Amino acid sequence: MIKKVGVIGAGQMGNGIAHVMAVAGLDVYLKDISEEQLQKGMKVIEGNMQRQVGRGKLAEADMLAALGRINPVVDDGYLADIDLVIEAATENEETKKAILAPLGPQLKPEAIIATNTSSISVTRLASVTDRPDQFMGMHFMNPVPMMKLVELIRGIATSEETFQTIQDLTVHLGKSPTPAEDFPAFIVNRILLPMINEAIYTLYEGVGSVQAIDTGMRLGANHPMGPLQLADFIGLDVCLSIMQVLYEGLADTKYRPCPLLVKYVEAGWYGRKTGRGFYDYTTDEPTPTR
Repeated sequence: MIKKVGVIGAGQMGNGIAHVMAVAGLDVYLKDISEEQLQKGMKVIEGNMQRQVGRGKLAEADMLAALGRINPVVDDGYLADIDLVIEAATENEETKKAILAPLGPQLKPEAIIATNTSSISVTRLASVTDRPDQFMGMHFMNPVPMMKLVELIRGIATSEETFQTIQDLTVHLGKSPTPAEDFPAFIVNRILLPMINEAIYTLYEGVGSVQAIDTGMRLGANHPMGPLQLADFIGLDVCLSIMQVLYEGLADTKYRPCPLLVKYVEAGWYGRKTGRGFYDYTTDEPTPTR
């Protein structure tokens, strides 16, 4: 039974995971190396919970109780006492391995380690830990408090008991668990990211403008958000890293990242989080940058 959880990384995904865990009644330790990032993460959690209260999805008293269950930490003292630790760092294999490798000796023997990777091999990440049988992928969708799906990915060594425990936890959080095999980008991003990449090629080749492409997919395919707007929301750096995982992992030219996506990332235009991507977010109404 999982009661105490550690979440490593207080960014967009980490603070969302901490949010849903605390609302579900679990004690949460939110860890980041930066005090500033922790404070920012806590502010985001509070703002998102306030919105849930405003929409009648969460009672004020439950919000205050949930906030009280989140402990922001910058050191590793919390690890000895938790049942599950979820790594939610940036989508970079070496960064994730550097975080995961030292965890085991600091955890109790029965504790489970999970990664929120959206594309990287769970088996490879598990191999740097001392407990590959108690390790698996738990890929939450963004924004975590709103999205129902969690992809559950077994590594080659993941035990059935570990899988069942994490599946039960996912249901307890009010989410829908979907098992996915440990292949590059799993299910959702294997389908979604090539579509976004193709939308960027459509722009790159001059088939349509940013506005035309996004309007076309919203009104023609009934998508809630155009693919270029969605790319900005995900982060163009994240989109590129997932396309690179697909391209390298499956060795198929259909996954080649669009050169325009590479150029935007090289320019530091990552989308919404940097104020500029396919749209400029420094204006009142986001305006296309191309």
